[in-house]
Parts: sequence; C-alpha cells; structure tokens
Amino acid sequence: MNEKYMNVAINEARIAYDNNEVPVGAVIVHDGTIIAKSHNLKNKTKNIFHHAEMIAIEEASKKIGDWRLIDCEMYVTLEPCPMCASAIQQSRIKKVYIGTTSNVLSNKDIVELIFNSGDSYHKVNFEYIDNTACSKLLTDFFSKKR
Repeated sequence: MNEKYMNVAINEARIAYDNNEVPVGAVIVHDGTIIAKSHNLKNKTKNIFHHAEMIAIEEASKKIGDWRLIDCEMYVTLEPCPMCASAIQQSRIKKVYIGTTSNVLSNKDIVELIFNSGDSYHKVNFEYIDNTACSKLLTDFFSKKR
C-alpha cells in the first residue's frame, strides 16, 4: 500500500465533501502512475452511476484504451457498494485498498463475495486499511446531515 495514493483519494473525498456529496474518493494507479482519480458526483450530475469508483474506472479505461485494467490498483476511501464492487471485479483491477468500511455488515459480506467470485483470473485482491482520515470525513459529513 502506498500512502501517497491514498492521500490523493482522500483529497478527492474532500472535494466531494465540500460540494455536499458523500465524501468518497478513488484513485487508479498503473505502473506507479496515477491514471485516474475522482470523487462522488451523483448529486451534482443527477446520475446514479457517478460514484467515485465508477468515474475513475471509466477515466482509466479511456486512458489505457481498454476496459481491462489488469495491472491497475485502486485506492478508495470507503468500501465500495455492490455496484462499484462488481464494476471493479469486471474491469479486472488487480488490487483494491479500502480506507474504511461502511459499518454495514451485509455490505461488507456482499463486497467480499463479489471480489472473491469467479475464477482466479477475475478475483480482486483487496485490503482494508482502516484510515482514520477516511472515517472522519464520513462521520463529519453525516453528523452535519443529522
């Protein structure tokens, strides 16, 4: 895990926070270079697919010129939802570093099931980081909402 890339994802999450979006950021790295980064834009664009991970996957695919992101890693500040986990698995991202969990046990189970499904070629390696900055952004955001 490279902390520098997680910090870029955290900065993306801060942009989302400042724009009243759920503060999630994602970064995709290929051969030590950031090829995509994004944050949630669902409210701004009124598009349910504009989660940070989905936007970053689309951007990385355009940059590489292929939907297969085989040698890429993703750094994401929050455990992906099932939709994003499926997109990550389908895009064949090699490894995902997850900054914090959603604290919803069923979501964690679903994400892990998706990442571990399929044959060995489609499995996604993943690691939970338990980054306090990721957790704090989410806690602060939702405490302002309540």
